[in-house]
Amino acid sequence: MDDIPKGKLYLIPTTLGETSALEVLPISVKKVVELVDHYIVENEKAARRSIKAISASKSQPSLQLNLLNKFTEATEIPTYLEPCLQGINVGLLSDAGVPGVADPGADVVKIAHQKGIQVVPLVGPSSILMAMMASGMNGQNFAFNGYLPIEQKQRKMELKRLEKLSFETGQSQSFIETPYRNDKMLQDIVNTMHPETNVCVACDITLPTEYILTKTAADWKASMPDLHKRPAIFIVHKGL
Repeated sequence: MDDIPKGKLYLIPTTLGETSALEVLPISVKKVVELVDHYIVENEKAARRSIKAISASKSQPSLQLNLLNKFTEATEIPTYLEPCLQGINVGLLSDAGVPGVADPGADVVKIAHQKGIQVVPLVGPSSILMAMMASGMNGQNFAFNGYLPIEQKQRKMELKRLEKLSFETGQSQSFIETPYRNDKMLQDIVNTMHPETNVCVACDITLPTEYILTKTAADWKASMPDLHKRPAIFIVHKGL
């Protein structure tokens, strides 16, 4: 088996919502999808839909899908890369955006490196980077903090901590919320932070309803958008 060249692990991006795949994904992604039959995915139905959107002619019965989500046992994950050890390429497919970033796929990538399997990231939309690009904040020094605490008191404490960190270090702070709690998150931001702290709201990125705007907390408080059930990223930065 050592004489067999190992297959590669391709990190395959998908769209950020209901938009044409080939409007936001390069042709290189389509070429890989057409060649790869083994996939590691979060959700089988969503994965099949994404693969069909990228390559309509792809044979669905030929697909072999392994699920990677919160129910996956850690001991299962290394077995998902067995095809690579047999010379077969495997695709790691995210539900939305790019694998391995705010995504459980990072565990697979780590194991691939340990096993000497080449990891090939493909170009695709990252809502985190695209929000930073459009925010006007510090693209040289920023952090993504994932989800903040759900409990309101703890969340407000974390918002104050992130605001203070941005002021002391110059580092812009980004985070996300479950879409149905977005309106409450923005409410907490404007009620907790200094009126002059800059706040970027970036939602529905790459979709026809895309909305990206940076204003002060005070300005947001005077005019609040409807963010309910719209995938969004928030970025805050308190300047001098």
